[in-house]
Amino acid sequence: MSRRHRAEKREINPDPKFGDLVVTKFMNAIMLDGKKSVAETIVYGAFDVVQGKAKADPVTVFHSALDNVAPHVEVRSRRVGGATYQVPVDVRPERRQALAIRWLIAAARKRNETTMVERLSGELMDAANNRGSAVKKREDTHKMADANRAFSHYRW
Repeated sequence: MSRRHRAEKREINPDPKFGDLVVTKFMNAIMLDGKKSVAETIVYGAFDVVQGKAKADPVTVFHSALDNVAPHVEVRSRRVGGATYQVPVDVRPERRQALAIRWLIAAARKRNETTMVERLSGELMDAANNRGSAVKKREDTHKMADANRAFSHYRW
């Protein structure tokens, strides 16, 4: 890893249907082997299912699901005098969003519906209603940070 300078952020275009940058990031995270059209079909199909079931704007449901999954604190390993401590630290906004997207997709892939569209729509609806395994992952992360609050003075 080069120490010369930080990598510059790539410019991404908003998605064609809703004009939302976060939906594009989500689509790019779902994409496998560079197959963007397949990722688009999955995401837009899931949004259609969410719109049919929830009778609400799918992008609003998506954003509320992301907000419910995004962690506020996490633990980072810190070595002090031969011992390794799990130190709770606040999460930067970009990392919060990235973790929420990653956790939502991982939870959707682990579900046992037949198609990815059904899995993703189910996980989005669950996360928007504050349940599901992605929300449980956030709760576990918060619990671990709370349990290690005694080591917060090792924060750097």
